[in-house]
Amino acid sequence: METVQPKLVLVFSGKRKSGKDYVTDLIMKRLGPDVCCVLRLSAPLKQQYAEEHGLDLDQLLGTGCYKEDYRADMIRWGETRRQQDPGFFCRLATTGAEQPVWVVSDARRLSDVQWFWREFPSQTRCVRVQASDQTRRERGWVFTAGIDDAESECGLDSRVEFDWIIRNEANAPSLEDQLQAILTLAESAGRS
Repeated sequence: METVQPKLVLVFSGKRKSGKDYVTDLIMKRLGPDVCCVLRLSAPLKQQYAEEHGLDLDQLLGTGCYKEDYRADMIRWGETRRQQDPGFFCRLATTGAEQPVWVVSDARRLSDVQWFWREFPSQTRCVRVQASDQTRRERGWVFTAGIDDAESECGLDSRVEFDWIIRNEANAPSLEDQLQAILTLAESAGRS
């Protein structure tokens, strides 16, 4: 299946429990499936990992304990794959995407962002979703050594100049207000 050139690629990143999926799902609902698709880099990674290790893919894609039990090994396995081919999971995630606006919900490494910048230089914009540690804890986050201090969580803490930073917590401006410029750009891309 061939991939259509997007008009806009919004690459989202953020820490665990920052609300990346929540924010990207809001954008998807607002733009609709004819204009926008949400691409999850973790989905092809988890699919490959599940196939190679005989695991339940649906459980790995969920938010429960099952995924957490395998997270550290899955990260190591994914890093090895990326060292062999930095664009492997990006290519898998974008295969078959046809909508004019792509929302990449879970970039975690500089190599992810660099791949999109290289493949779609004029279309790519980077968005960081942030929440305080307190807010993340309220959402169920617990610091885990080897995960929360690994490249998969910290790889984009620096070295990327974000086009937008979204604060996803109660004391921040409304998400509607913070997302307005992104939505306006995406709606324009969807019409062109």
